[in-house]
Amino acid sequence: MLDHIGIAPSILSADMAKLGEEIDSIKTADYVHFDVMDGEFVPQLSFGHPVLKAVKKMTDVPIDVHLMVENPDETVASYLEAGANIVTFHVEAATHAHRIIQQIHTAQALAGVALNPGTSIYELDSLVDCADVILVMTVDPGFGGQSYLPSSADKIKAVRELCRKHHANPTVEVDGGINNDTAATVARAGARLLVAGSGVFKCPDRAKAIRQLKDTARLGLSEQA
Repeated sequence: MLDHIGIAPSILSADMAKLGEEIDSIKTADYVHFDVMDGEFVPQLSFGHPVLKAVKKMTDVPIDVHLMVENPDETVASYLEAGANIVTFHVEAATHAHRIIQQIHTAQALAGVALNPGTSIYELDSLVDCADVILVMTVDPGFGGQSYLPSSADKIKAVRELCRKHHANPTVEVDGGINNDTAATVARAGARLLVAGSGVFKCPDRAKAIRQLKDTARLGLSEQA
């Protein structure tokens, strides 16, 4: 588990017409968050692995790939080959979750398991002790710019408690509606890696936006029981 707050700007909110500049503007981030959407698991379509290969050439920042796709079993290999440092798939979409995690680990990457707002944490019961990252979706997946769901803090706490029950310590990541109004809340609940799209890219000074998010989250961390 991360013992500090990490920020992963989501390039889904970047200006695709000048992606190289946008990637360079977030070089102080801990990760670049790379959303993959297939138009089936979620309604939208987004980047494929050729874009990931291009992004890898643009930055030394590790890439956090979030597969919002049906049958991630069939697609994970291409993103590992393209250079992903973290690959997260949805428990709701995976047929063989343990096999995917093993495949990711064999490629020397970190394995993440994502959970939608409406999915019970107990879907993670057999996975928390082998996953490196648990991604708690704090909005319904598929669209950028949504508002944070207030019930998310309780879910993050419940995930942390489930991990403690299993003597496991994966990093809890959050994605959706993360900004300076919500960063402290999720950090206080137990999140350590915060995905932020518009919370970073709407700010002209991206380094300042990343720094402010970290500082705000650290305040929540200092208040954590």
